[in-house]
Amino acid sequence: MILSERLALRELTAVDAPFILELLNDGDFHRYIGDRGVRTLSDAEDYIQQGPAVSYAQHGHGLYLVSRREDGAKIGICGLIKRDTLPCEDIGYAFLPDYRGQGYGVEAAQAALKDGRERLGIERVIAIVTPGNERSVALLAKLGLSQGKLVKLGDSEEECLLLEAPGKESALV
Repeated sequence: MILSERLALRELTAVDAPFILELLNDGDFHRYIGDRGVRTLSDAEDYIQQGPAVSYAQHGHGLYLVSRREDGAKIGICGLIKRDTLPCEDIGYAFLPDYRGQGYGVEAAQAALKDGRERLGIERVIAIVTPGNERSVALLAKLGLSQGKLVKLGDSEEECLLLEAPGKESALV
């Protein structure tokens, strides 16, 4: 478990399927991250087992459940993701609408980045963002990441913005 002042981040488990079902079907999740085809509790359980759980086993990190320490409310997901199409880990996050704009995203991302550095020795992290997602770009700027360039992660994928820390040469050149 990763703790920050107001938040706790922990590995997702099957018990979190109802929350994942709600989060992955939020309109903004579909708009800015994508439709993962999760429509039932069984789909949500499969998503956790085939995504985050595999990442924890293979890389020692992944998307974590973010909850408030004060009341245990499940508010979002955040963590480091290792994709075959990117040169290093990227930071990912998504929060339910009621918990946006309160600094939880920055706090969770800072906690995940600190864990990656201290526990796993991850020194370079980038981010990918759907063009037009200005709130996410602003959050990433608070983490020290700025817009780099448009990239395609796969042949069938839409272009996305690649953001990285200034002075870090991209391996995608």
